[in-house]
Amino acid sequence: MLKAKFKSEQTDKLAGGLARLGLSPNAWTVLSLVPALAGMAALVYGRLAWGLVLFSLSAFIDIVDGTVARVTHQSSTKGAFIDGVVDRYVEMLLYLGLLVYVGRGEYLGLPNEVWFMLLFFGSLMTTFVRAYADHRGLVKGEAALKKMGGLLERFERLMLLYAGMFLGLFNTSWLMMVIVITAVLANATALQRIAFALRR
Repeated sequence: MLKAKFKSEQTDKLAGGLARLGLSPNAWTVLSLVPALAGMAALVYGRLAWGLVLFSLSAFIDIVDGTVARVTHQSSTKGAFIDGVVDRYVEMLLYLGLLVYVGRGEYLGLPNEVWFMLLFFGSLMTTFVRAYADHRGLVKGEAALKKMGGLLERFERLMLLYAGMFLGLFNTSWLMMVIVITAVLANATALQRIAFALRR
């Protein structure tokens, strides 16, 4: 997973410094909602550059919270749960902001709203399939669940969309192109995970 590559001695040192601020890992997690909310507002008001900066800041804080938990030995199941829930809220805020920013129109013969619905659905199903496979006992154990992987997990989805937002600064159609690619790959990832669970 791409996010794992960001875990290094440098990020550990940075997290160690941030830990001295006295904020708990869970506080860092909740804090990531602040720039995400501001980022959505920026997109609603047509400020794509500010939206990109603020959502990138939210993503940075998302990396920090888990690293702070690890270096301060405060990792917990409750913290992982809160992190996962907040992650989904941040992602939905991004999608809603982009939906308003892009507005009405068509891409490849389909309304923009349909592509966003496919993006929503693919993103939710990617997470749901893994959780439901665990719940039903089709895939057992943390190691097996991590192997479900797929083409595009959450972190990769966001990085792709942030790249699309950057391109959108020059041409809005490029942003829409990336949104469509992300929607297709998100749904393909969900199908990959379904196939993995059934093979188990």
